[in-house]
Amino acid sequence: MEITVISAQGLKSTSSSPFSHRLRPFITITTYPSINSSGSDDKKCRVYSTRIDDQGGVNPTWGDKFYVPIDTAFLANRYSCMCLELYTKRLIMGKVLLGWCQIPVTDIGFPPEGSVRHLSYRIRARDGTRGHGIVNLAIKLTGFPSVGSQRLSDSNNQKVSEAGQTVIGIPVTVFSHLNICQR
Repeated sequence: MEITVISAQGLKSTSSSPFSHRLRPFITITTYPSINSSGSDDKKCRVYSTRIDDQGGVNPTWGDKFYVPIDTAFLANRYSCMCLELYTKRLIMGKVLLGWCQIPVTDIGFPPEGSVRHLSYRIRARDGTRGHGIVNLAIKLTGFPSVGSQRLSDSNNQKVSEAGQTVIGIPVTVFSHLNICQR
């Protein structure tokens, strides 16, 4: 899968003190391993990080592409997701979390080979409440033969996602099984 982190907009600085610094935002994307039927991890978590945008301030742009290896088990499990975290880089304190969101596999779906799905997510605050800003992504599945006709379904075989549909997601719940990785 090819993920392009395009931009963010409407961000807000975490500090309003006289010593507050300008935003130097970057994004990390963490993919969680699939859990096999015995409940053990198949692989380790993978973390991808964009470059720091020193110029964009509250409306940064990146355009960074990541090639994320996924398998059909990831796409078939309706609880699979990726975690996106937005940070700002500070000289003294290091990185400071501005917010996060989750990209559920149901938002990715099975777009036709080579087509791009554009996703936008509202950033959540550290505690999960509504945060400031929106992040924009583009996702393209690569290396999956003839997946355009397939659809994701839940345990009752109800349709969850249609191919070729643009999705604007506002994550509401944190999946409890994501405590797999130590940060």
